Amino acid sequence: MTHQEPDIRRLFEPQSVAVIGASHNETKIGSKILANIINGGFPGRIYPVNPKGGEVLGLPVAKSMDDVEMDVDLIVTCVPAKYTLDAVKAAGARRAAFNLVITSGFSEVGNIDLERQVMDVARASNMRIIGPNIFGMYSAAADIDATFGPGGIRKGGVAIITQSGALGLAMIGKTGVENVGISAIVSVGNKADIDEADLVSYLVDDDITDVILMYIEGVKNGDRLVEVLKTATRKKPVVVIKSGRSKRGAVAAASHTGSLAGSDEIFDAVMRQCGVLRAESIKEAFNLCKFLPGTGIPKGDNTVVITNGGGIGVLATDACEKYNVKMYDDVTSLKEIFAPATPAFGSTKNPIDITGGATSADYTLAMDAALASDSIGSVISLYCETAVFDADNLGDMIAKNTKRYRAAGKPIAFSVFGGEETERIQNELSKDGMPVFGDVYETVCCLGGVYRYRRYLEQWTDEVHEEKIDFDAIDQVVAEARADRRSFLLADEGRRVMEAAGIPLPATKTAKSMEEAVKLADEIGYPVVMKVVSRDILHKSDSGGVALDLENTEEVIDAYEAIMRNCRTNVPGARIQGIQVMEMAPPGVELIVGARRDAGFGPIIMFGMGGIYVEVLKDISFRAVPLNRAEALEMMKEIRAFPLLLGVRGEERKDIESVLDAVIRIGTVIRHVEDISDIEVNPLVAYEQGRGAKAVDVRILLTDIAGGDTNA
Repeated sequence: MTHQEPDIRRLFEPQSVAVIGASHNETKIGSKILANIINGGFPGRIYPVNPKGGEVLGLPVAKSMDDVEMDVDLIVTCVPAKYTLDAVKAAGARRAAFNLVITSGFSEVGNIDLERQVMDVARASNMRIIGPNIFGMYSAAADIDATFGPGGIRKGGVAIITQSGALGLAMIGKTGVENVGISAIVSVGNKADIDEADLVSYLVDDDITDVILMYIEGVKNGDRLVEVLKTATRKKPVVVIKSGRSKRGAVAAASHTGSLAGSDEIFDAVMRQCGVLRAESIKEAFNLCKFLPGTGIPKGDNTVVITNGGGIGVLATDACEKYNVKMYDDVTSLKEIFAPATPAFGSTKNPIDITGGATSADYTLAMDAALASDSIGSVISLYCETAVFDADNLGDMIAKNTKRYRAAGKPIAFSVFGGEETERIQNELSKDGMPVFGDVYETVCCLGGVYRYRRYLEQWTDEVHEEKIDFDAIDQVVAEARADRRSFLLADEGRRVMEAAGIPLPATKTAKSMEEAVKLADEIGYPVVMKVVSRDILHKSDSGGVALDLENTEEVIDAYEAIMRNCRTNVPGARIQGIQVMEMAPPGVELIVGARRDAGFGPIIMFGMGGIYVEVLKDISFRAVPLNRAEALEMMKEIRAFPLLLGVRGEERKDIESVLDAVIRIGTVIRHVEDISDIEVNPLVAYEQGRGAKAVDVRILLTDIAGGDTNA
């Protein structure tokens, strides 16, 4: 029998809740959660459950779930780990929809079997699990605070999803200090069942939620998360904090792509691909969450800085470069706009310096000018405390101008710097939702976030580009390798995959003897390249298995002997199937295109500068697959060496379209051929416009098989 999953609205908008483990002891978690549910004003039915029965916090206690009505929307499980399985069984028997398993002691401490048993029972009864190892959840839509946090959560527009329980509880406290209103906060813990993707799919259509904030330690089912986030960010901003920046993902020793694909690099690239704003710290995340909902999307790229101090204006200029905020630089236009608001000894060059003698009225005059100009998309207003400024009017000046700018849909952000009174004003304004910060970098960072989001919305498309691939031919190659109990393809097999994918290759044939090598070289035409073909040698250059730029018969004979000698010396016992004789690809720009199945995000693709120095230079970028040609081009533009493809120092532009074609085709293969775990084309040599690109060397790994030959 197929069960239909319960509607996620029953989690965020429950009509009834049962707390299993609702304790008579006020110091216990079960008691604190029950108290928060009651004190938070939850209007639905509340069922405390405890074998002792009696009464807790004025409510009658059910001795078991048998005494609770059928079809409870939400269960909160607060019993010790050893009793959790029975509690989940009992909840499932009453057809409960969602279960917040607060209890710890599962996979986070190595108790994987118990967690698996809990999930098996939950699935059998069509019940969804949040957790285990969580602090609970709050939902403004139902006025339910089912957490053991401090209580008194302020309702507002920020939804928080957190993998860390302790950090999430601290966030509840911090939202109170920062005066940040919460629409929902959900702890996901071990993510045995429900994860970020499930929760975002609800929150993106929640009318109360203006912005979604996620704290993530690790990603499961990342391909689904990508799909959900791409939809969500078109409707509202999503901010993420990711811990573990310094940790590396698992390294596939036989693949440059694997060794270069650190988990944080991939996470960062995929979040940008999805339009998610990544914050460096909790403070930055909170700043963005407060700034984004009240700030309109700028209509233009140009930003002006209005300041009463030259030094802080220079800092703002540096920050604008860091956060990719474009400062308006039309000197003639700026003078025309700001001359009436700037003293003769000030400056109308951006930053607009209205001098240290400026009053609140002078600031308003300058901001009036910026607001009236269609050439200016946003404003950064900086204030340094001076003796002549009418400080009593600072707060009123900021509040009034913020209101006017918001009404006009033009972003504005303030930074104020000074003594105790200035800081007090800044803190009060910030708590009131004003876009005012104590540090100029915080100010510009928030505006930079708005521009990043704007650029994503402008560039977004739901197009996915894939090319026609001969998958039957690829499956045949894979089947042959599987029959040979290998988890990688030989050189000629890799070529067959590239041919099936429609990617051009240099003319190549395989020789079984020195005489045949000479014959093939004559047929292909000089110069040629020779490479060893061996199931035991994947990195051919490192083993002395490659010879380049061979010009005649004598050089082919010498190279053949050298390759055989080197490989037998460096890889004793290597099984050599032959020597590949290949057309020597003409010089061009050497690139690398790699693809692999990432443990978190599934199929990903990598692009960068190729050749033998790829791991030294590490000039690479990543995207999740599938993608379209525009996304692929953006990925290519991210590498530092991209100008080489445009042509430098008199060189012609390279055939970027052919490179894009190879990226899309390799992405199509990694997405659809599940037996392939890694593809690496290094180098992919790009030639002048109209001459295409060729895959000179190909390495392909297969997904692991039990007992397979993984020698590489």
